[in-house]
Amino acid sequence: MAASKLQALWNHPAGPKTIHFWAPTFKWGISIANIADFQKPPETLSYPQQMVITATGLIWSRYSTVVTPKNWNLFSVSLAMAATGIYQLTRKLEHDYVSEAEPVVAKE
Repeated sequence: MAASKLQALWNHPAGPKTIHFWAPTFKWGISIANIADFQKPPETLSYPQQMVITATGLIWSRYSTVVTPKNWNLFSVSLAMAATGIYQLTRKLEHDYVSEAEPVVAKE
């Protein structure tokens, strides 16, 4: 039973013998690294890097449902990339613009 499932996975059109399997696997590494960066101070984040992560996630989450066979691993990692990129951009924007716009209250 387990051997037949393993053989089915191995011979699947999106299985480990294809790029359809490995590309999303490496993208999970990028998503996990971006999650690890949640602890970094916002001033160390890069706008270009986070915009690319967000755009890549949004674009490939759309196209992963168009390719044949549908690659749900690519879809889920792309959503994760988009979500982490949006979160990091939000942190950076709040740090750079919202926190500076708050008025300073003088002590009496």
